[in-house]
Parts: sequence; structure tokens; C-alpha cells
Amino acid sequence: MTKQTILNNAHRELGARMVDFGGWDMPVNYGSQIDEHHEVRNAVGMFDVSHMTVVDVSGQQAKPFLQYLLANDVAKLERQGKALYSCMLNEDAGIIDDLIVYFLDDENYRLVVNASTRDKDLAWIEQQAESFEVSIDERANLAMIAVQGPKARQKVCPILPERLGMSAAEIKPFSACWFGEWFVGRTGYTGEDGFEIMLPEDKALGFWRQLLEVGVKPCGLGARDTLRLEAGMNLYGQDMDETKNPLESGLAWTISWSPAERDFIGKAALETIKQQTNNDKFVGLLLEDKGVLRGHQQVVLEDGSVGEITSGGYSPTMERSIALARVPATIGEQCKIDIRGKLKNASVVKPCFVRQGAVQIKL
Repeated sequence: MTKQTILNNAHRELGARMVDFGGWDMPVNYGSQIDEHHEVRNAVGMFDVSHMTVVDVSGQQAKPFLQYLLANDVAKLERQGKALYSCMLNEDAGIIDDLIVYFLDDENYRLVVNASTRDKDLAWIEQQAESFEVSIDERANLAMIAVQGPKARQKVCPILPERLGMSAAEIKPFSACWFGEWFVGRTGYTGEDGFEIMLPEDKALGFWRQLLEVGVKPCGLGARDTLRLEAGMNLYGQDMDETKNPLESGLAWTISWSPAERDFIGKAALETIKQQTNNDKFVGLLLEDKGVLRGHQQVVLEDGSVGEITSGGYSPTMERSIALARVPATIGEQCKIDIRGKLKNASVVKPCFVRQGAVQIKL
């Protein structure tokens, strides 16, 4: 049976086109996906992301447990609310999931993992936790709303619950703070400023309606995907999965190799992979000819070797076709893309096209 978030009826009342996304009935758009994309880049939009899974990890061994569970090191987190992006790996260094972990204190952390991987993630986390004195608590009673765009702080801050001595505008990027029962993180998946707000389900509809009243446009999964693609952000199941490791997925920066004595799941396999000279690399592609880049299209290098597009599509901001791709390390500045049997020219760029409303590459 398809699951529904607490805001499902609200989406339907707004005329959203609903689709099955990882077993959830979710809005793909409310009319024009392109308009929703531009609204986030230029002003502010909001997304129902209540399908994401929130997991609290607590106990005396919460910190060493997460140091072992994750490839990035939670010891970097010293300020309450500070967040860290990491991969959770299997023993072969395949990516079980990517997630954000928030530091509450040395015995309490909050994880946000993907909706489509919920069951396997929880099973894996609980299995690994058996050797540690920790508690794993899925917070299924929470909803989550993401408000993204250059005007996000202007719209959100006046309607949040009060917090003595602090405004949400003061939350630093990639950090979070409590506002009563609400956990407000200055994080997102669009390449723009904004918040991801975790709040009790019974408060979600009221907050959603408040956002509508102050002019925040509802946006669907379609715009969320084009925004994250422009920002060069990986999507689990397309750009990475359990058959791929962080080094070939553009995520080497999420691995903490020091201190050397810290062991983590997948470390030994990663160290072996790191020594190999034929590892694939992760790049961005900009189509120079007419056409549309799509996932699974073949990338042909000048030496005849081939790679594959993992995510591709039309960039509304750049008005060009762009993609993320996994390719042999021998790739140069140009390549060709096999689009329905015809080879199209493409430029190889750093896999970040648009951030904070600005194009990051030369056109």
C-alpha cells in the first residue's frame, strides 16, 4: 500500500499531480515544474519532505558507534546543532545510503536518511548497534518541510515558534537549532539557502498553510530533482548505490581518513580501492549539441573507452542539457554522448553547475 504524508490532502487541494515515489504518494508538481524551479532559485519555494526518515541515536556509546557506522567522522561535530554529511557503507565500501547527522550532544545525535532506503537502513543500523550501548529511535511522529531559496529566511523566521534570545536567521549554514519541539536546520537539497524543519505531525498542516499565506510557493519532486542536479548533488539509486563506492561517486570529500586509528565499516575496502590506478571518476557534462541528456546514456571518450550518465536532464537556469556521469579517469575536456545512436558533443566540467542562484561554470 502506498504511504501518505500528513500533508497529502493539502497537496491534492492545491491541484498537485501525484506520483509513487519510493512507495510514497508524493507531488511531482503543482502545475509548471519550470516555474517551481525558478521560484526556488529566485525567491522561495517549499517542499513536503516528510517521507524522509528521522532516526535518533542516543546513549553513552552514541559517538563511538557513529564513528564506526559512518565514513565521515562525527568527532568533527563539537557545537550543538552542527550537521555533517556522510555515506554509510557496507564492508565492501558500497554505499548503503547517504545521510545527514546532527550533533545534539555527545550522547545524542539525529540522522536523516532517505525514504526509499528506510527499511534496509534501519535494519543495518540496528544490526551494527548490537555491539554498542545505544538506543535507536525512529521518529515517525515527525513531519518535515523544506523551505528553500534566497528569501527563505525572510519568510520563515517570523512564523517560527519563539526561542528566547535567538532568531532562526542566526542559525549558521549546515547547523540546526531547537525552537520548542521544532528542530530547524539550515540545510537543503537545492543549492540555495533555506531550512529543513522537523516538527510534530499535528503542527505540519498549520505551518504549511502559514507558509502559503506569506507567499511561499509549493514545489514538487520534479523541481527538487532539477535543482539538486544543477547543484551537483547526488541522488541515491541513480548516482550511487551499494554497487558503487564514494571514490567513484564524487564523494571522496565525505571520507575522514584521520585519525588513522579510527576504524569504520568499509575502511579496509576503501584503502584497497584507493591504491588502484584505474578507478572511475565522477564528472559533470554540458551538452554542446541539440538533444537531452538522460540517465544510462553512454559517454564515449576520445580513446574509445566508455562511461555512463547517472543523472541527466534540462537545466532551467542555464537553459542547457546537463548531466552527472561516472567515467574512466582518462577523460579529457571533451567527450561524446550516444543519444539514440548519434554521437553528440559534450564538455566535461566540475559537477556543480548552479549554486546560490549563480552559474558556476563558463558557458
